Amino acid sequence: MKLEHIGIAVKDIEASNKLFEILFNSPHYKMEEVASEGVKTSFFKLGESKIELLEASNEDSAIAKFIAKKGEGIHHLAFEVVDIDFEIDRLSKEGFQLIHQSPKDGADNKRIAFLHPKSTNSVLVELCQEKA
Repeated sequence: MKLEHIGIAVKDIEASNKLFEILFNSPHYKMEEVASEGVKTSFFKLGESKIELLEASNEDSAIAKFIAKKGEGIHHLAFEVVDIDFEIDRLSKEGFQLIHQSPKDGADNKRIAFLHPKSTNSVLVELCQEKA
């Protein structure tokens, strides 16, 4: 496992892109909408890891609810795994509470699944695997 990206919830992805481009002295390399999750995403590459900005594309999305409750900020940590199906099964057997029982399509050509923060010391954890 390695840290693949840090997800940051933002209210305005365009304004946040400008802010992070200045901060990182580098432009984002990709923007994408994931309709199933109700988000617009933007990615920055930083060495071996990435930063993913997430803006709600509808008011019922998890990002909209997160921002309404906690404001903008770090939303999740994503870890790249070799076999996401194996990891979901392994972590379930270890007692972790899963948000997704099986992988689903996510941004940046990934299969993803989330672990519930109740079982990970209040940190939302995403597992991701590159699609074949």
